Amino acid sequence: MTRTTPPRPLDVEAFFPELAAFRGTTTRLHPRPGRPDLSASSVGGPMLWPADEPWPVCREAHGRGRGRRPVDIRRYREVLASVWAREQASGPTDEEQELLEELYREHRIPGASETDPLPMIGLAQLYRRDVPDLPAGPGDCDLLQVFWCPFNAHGPGQYNLELYLRWRRSWEVGEVLNEPPQPLVVGSDGFVPEPCTLHPEQVVTYPVASLLPEELCARIDAWEEAEQSAVGSTAEPLGYQYDLSIPPGWRVGGFASWHATDPYPMDCLTCTTPMHLLLTIDSSEWDGGSSSWKPLEDQNQPTHRCAVPTEITVGRWGELNVFTCPSNPEHPHRWSIQ
Repeated sequence: MTRTTPPRPLDVEAFFPELAAFRGTTTRLHPRPGRPDLSASSVGGPMLWPADEPWPVCREAHGRGRGRRPVDIRRYREVLASVWAREQASGPTDEEQELLEELYREHRIPGASETDPLPMIGLAQLYRRDVPDLPAGPGDCDLLQVFWCPFNAHGPGQYNLELYLRWRRSWEVGEVLNEPPQPLVVGSDGFVPEPCTLHPEQVVTYPVASLLPEELCARIDAWEEAEQSAVGSTAEPLGYQYDLSIPPGWRVGGFASWHATDPYPMDCLTCTTPMHLLLTIDSSEWDGGSSSWKPLEDQNQPTHRCAVPTEITVGRWGELNVFTCPSNPEHPHRWSIQ
């Protein structure tokens, strides 16, 4: 089923014609729970991974012997979904509540070392044929695969993510690894994606106002203030960033949303080339401040299953923006959390 972004509440270029020079596109991935197969672009689905190639692992020293079991996390979600699906939802039964509490329990892995190879979780795989804004990989690679370590315990502060990107030529994969290794426990349930099929849709996008020319940015700010005054405190005013420029949710390409921090340079650490946004991994497809982006097909659907389909959580319900070097996609990526 396709997903269709509603028309924007107003034609922003009619108000600010200079924006036409900065217009770009981004591909909203619209993940929704499903049963993707190896040949499909997906979030949390099976990876087209060669049987004779080592699965990605995290080797950085950090705690990995205590957490929730992925199988428990998935079962916990199933039980909750069953509770919500009942016509007269009165909450879980006593038996269900007892099961939920047991499934939520953390487990300790005896003898686990901080340097044991820790299998990464396959987060997403994207075929260029499916995603219009997916840039070319090295050579003629047509498939991007994304993995992460299921613990926030990396870097100098011991709280960063560890992300791994793998480009490959899908036609070169022979025998496929059918049962990839899985971590015994994870740091939180937000690291475990629900299998989702994708419904890519290319839409128009613009940079955040603070990255536009100063005079244009000032005019946009003044327009937003006028919108706020017009609606007062009784309604949500239109906003440039949240309604007119950058869509929420999982997407490929376009412009990064800088709403938790001021924008800062994302230059390649190898060649100093300004990097481009490759992928945005979002905790939700929309929220109260960006609900105008809710697809037409989802208008009458339960909010939770549509707005939080992947069950992924980035930081404190933020989004992860992954950047790559346009000169050489094999140069190390960079990322920011907003």
